[in-house]
Amino acid sequence: MKLLIASDIHGSEYYAREIERVYKEEKPRYLILLGDLLYHGARNNLPKEYNPKGVIEILNKYKDRIIAVRGNCDSEVDQMVLDFDSTIVAQ
Repeated sequence: MKLLIASDIHGSEYYAREIERVYKEEKPRYLILLGDLLYHGARNNLPKEYNPKGVIEILNKYKDRIIAVRGNCDSEVDQMVLDFDSTIVAQ
């Protein structure tokens, strides 16, 4: 079974589109997301093409193919706009 694993998108629509491009090319069974999806974090600079709403739109298209864990920059508010569940892991 082929899997695509990604992490630390931090609201970058540019990198979310790159993940989507690879997903379409490689056709994995699941997209595994290892957290830090929407928010850039208080200590970090804004990532390339910062647009969390664009990231939401891209990721929600694959809601049935995503397995995700919540990162240290992810919150309950983020979960309200994502159509897939992010499992909480011990921090």
